Amino acid sequence: MQLELRENDVKVLRTLRDAGGTAPVEDIVQKTGLAAAAVARASLTLSEQGLLKEQTTRTTEVFCTEEGHDYLANGLPERRVATVVHDAGGKLSVSEAVQQAGLPHDFISIVTGWITRKGWGRIERTSLGTILTVWKNPPKDEDEEVLERIGQVSIPIEELPSNLKQAADRLLKRKILASKERVQRKLRITPQGLDAIPAQASIDEVSGLTSEMIHSGDWERIHLRAYNVSSPVPLLNPGKYHPYLRFLRMVKRKLVGLGFTEAGGPLVETAFINDDCLYMPQDHPAREIHDLYYLKHPSKSSLEPWKDIVDRVAQTHENGWKTGSTGWGYKYSKDEASKLVLRSHGTALSVRSMISKDLQIPGKYFAIARCFRPELLDRTHLTEFNQAEGIVLDPSLSLRNLLGVLVMFAREVAGADKVRFKPDYFPFTEPSVELQAYKEGYGWMEFGGSGIFRPEVTEPLGIKVPVIAWGLGIDRLYMMNQQIQDIRQLFTTDLEWIRQQKVS
Repeated sequence: MQLELRENDVKVLRTLRDAGGTAPVEDIVQKTGLAAAAVARASLTLSEQGLLKEQTTRTTEVFCTEEGHDYLANGLPERRVATVVHDAGGKLSVSEAVQQAGLPHDFISIVTGWITRKGWGRIERTSLGTILTVWKNPPKDEDEEVLERIGQVSIPIEELPSNLKQAADRLLKRKILASKERVQRKLRITPQGLDAIPAQASIDEVSGLTSEMIHSGDWERIHLRAYNVSSPVPLLNPGKYHPYLRFLRMVKRKLVGLGFTEAGGPLVETAFINDDCLYMPQDHPAREIHDLYYLKHPSKSSLEPWKDIVDRVAQTHENGWKTGSTGWGYKYSKDEASKLVLRSHGTALSVRSMISKDLQIPGKYFAIARCFRPELLDRTHLTEFNQAEGIVLDPSLSLRNLLGVLVMFAREVAGADKVRFKPDYFPFTEPSVELQAYKEGYGWMEFGGSGIFRPEVTEPLGIKVPVIAWGLGIDRLYMMNQQIQDIRQLFTTDLEWIRQQKVS
């Protein structure tokens, strides 16, 4: 079959022939006057026809760092100090020599180490201090020769003699030199390519029609380049949202679509909001330092904005107040309540919603809350995590309504196949329910707790209607949704994994 060569194809083949058969792509671009993209298209076509082959070589080049340029101009630290000592008669205090050489004090150990290692002098510790002796002004060594040879350019390390390669390695370790990998593409013409040149006339070819071609009639004589839809194309890595952030936005949209209002609050809370309002006694084991992050500076905050609520919460803890409860039976401490902690659960945001002047009854509120606990790190626990927190306030609510919300989260958000509920205990809800879900190929996973707020929680806050509440590990919901086995992968900085995720 006769090959049909285009004008650019012929230019590339002739350039390779004239260059002796092989040439770097950059040289071909320069000699043909073609754009790099045009040479790339021609080389791909010719390669598919067996008329040329592509070779890729990788070389390591070394170049001076900013520190290296300084030493190139002013000399290596050991050279500068050795010169100072030599000019002073061959002996000088180390600290004085370093100072006169214009180097920082912390260079002493570096300089003395290299001077002794290179055999230029020795260190003596005397009653007058540490003395540096230099026997003579040493000749230029290999480190300095490499530095001068590289200068302001970069050179392949393979081009250096073996003794200078070792010197370059030393300077690389000292961060005086740095390295980079250079990839060079070369094209080599094949015997078939050489045979094809004389027998072919190039075709005037274009990749697309223009209005000028149509008006002038040139379209009748030109040759349109055929599109090769199977040829490889460059892999693009466009900017995209992290898949986990995209998932969180999806959950937010779903809840807003169901009529929920998003709540907010600070990462640093008072123990009053984080614990006391939720009827957690101040001597509760979960409030030990092992379960909460307490702030050192500042360590406390004023409770003045909630002084009326503080009194009611205090009485509820001590004797039950007007809730019908007997309380916890201890002396409530406002000092303990004023301590600052990192928010340990999203329910603190539900408290903020309930004490807000903008609270609506009936009403529905949610938050994707960042929480902090001193957990032991493993595949399902992090010290910093997210919770999907929510409450619904309505006179007609019952446990059945709560279970319906939990099923929605498990099936529609996590993609679970099965759902089950387990009785649980929390100081602030009664009844309390733990949500567990199952997905084929993934197994069972516990998502979090829920329940109906106790009167000891709602009544001191001025709420007289039932409030259903839940706090679910949204991180775990995503893990099941995406079949991820290790929670740490949610916060990975592995760019390759992120690039392989769907754009939307």
